[in-house]
Amino acid sequence: MKVNKVVLAYSGGLDTSVVIKWLKETYNCEVIAFYADIGQEEDIKAIRQKALRTGASKFYSMDLKEEFVRDYVFPMLRANAVYEGTYLLGTSIARPLIAKKQIDVAKKEGADAVSHGATGKGNDQVRFELTYYALNPDIKVIAPWREWSFNSRQSLIDYAKKHGIPVTATKKKPYSTDRNLFHISYEGGILEDPWAEPPADMFTLSTSPEKAPSKPVYLEIGFKDGNPISLNGKALSPSRLLAALDKIAGGNGIGRIDIVENRFVGIKSRGVYETPGGTVLHAAHRAIESITMDREVMHLRDSLISKYAELIYYGYWFSPERETLQELIDKSQNGVSGTVRVKLFKGNCIVAGRKSPCSLYNPELATFEAERVYNQKDAEGFIKLNALRLKMRKCIV
Repeated sequence: MKVNKVVLAYSGGLDTSVVIKWLKETYNCEVIAFYADIGQEEDIKAIRQKALRTGASKFYSMDLKEEFVRDYVFPMLRANAVYEGTYLLGTSIARPLIAKKQIDVAKKEGADAVSHGATGKGNDQVRFELTYYALNPDIKVIAPWREWSFNSRQSLIDYAKKHGIPVTATKKKPYSTDRNLFHISYEGGILEDPWAEPPADMFTLSTSPEKAPSKPVYLEIGFKDGNPISLNGKALSPSRLLAALDKIAGGNGIGRIDIVENRFVGIKSRGVYETPGGTVLHAAHRAIESITMDREVMHLRDSLISKYAELIYYGYWFSPERETLQELIDKSQNGVSGTVRVKLFKGNCIVAGRKSPCSLYNPELATFEAERVYNQKDAEGFIKLNALRLKMRKCIV
């Protein structure tokens, strides 16, 4: 394949640092490094210098934090999306945004190809490339892990050292990390044994529940049509609200999970994640829905959660089926507005109260005390009609 100019999704980590030099050696092409700032809290100036020093002809960086939370994290939150009952999709939801902006840079620069550092075993290769093709069907895609002779991260470390490319991965801590404003993930290396407990010094966004404060912290989160809009009565932009929650929840040991998940390519993979602010928002969003959503609308939406989460995990953000589901989900969020009070204590996020001007909760109907709005005798006919088909069964296995 002939390539003149390629835009690389560049993180400054081990894989993409090696990719720059490998692309130039293999394709004799110009390499432009693109860095998406979605809350990694890294030294972008140092990353720029590293990319240019390693061989990139240009370096682009974009501050995408607000767009990331507003247009990707919050739509996912409105759906209560959770993959396989546990994973809040922090890495999955970032890839379509990065790939979209990468395609924008390729268009601006007249590049005929894009590249990424995802491995041939993982999900990210699919997420990147499905987005590339959805937005530019004619783009050329270079996936080095599917082409080069390196067969492990250790071989990349050796190559980087040989060519004077600085890396942070070491033989002692060879696991890889991926961070954004929503979460941080850890996988590979010493974490590949699913029986081994993660080292205590590995975690970044949260303190351990054992060392969390002994006094609970109460927060009030305001919602408008399914979107978080305020924290303790103060209106905040999406990225600022999530960043504030990350610090508070992380300080109270919230948001750690250790799972073995099913990758799209068919491999089971062990991952450790920290999602402090996201964990609180999920709990709070469910709580405000409980008093504002119609029962049948909620149950219909809930029946779609698994499929919606799977679409994000598999990389189908820019697909007609995800967009169609999003329209239904967003319609269900009309009136999901109000305030939720949560209590954070040693790794636990406990809903302590909820209120809404759109509440469907009627104390007079719900009470077990005397009231005049509900005739309990009506339940008899209701039950008998619903039992009719059960009474008519002739054969019961």
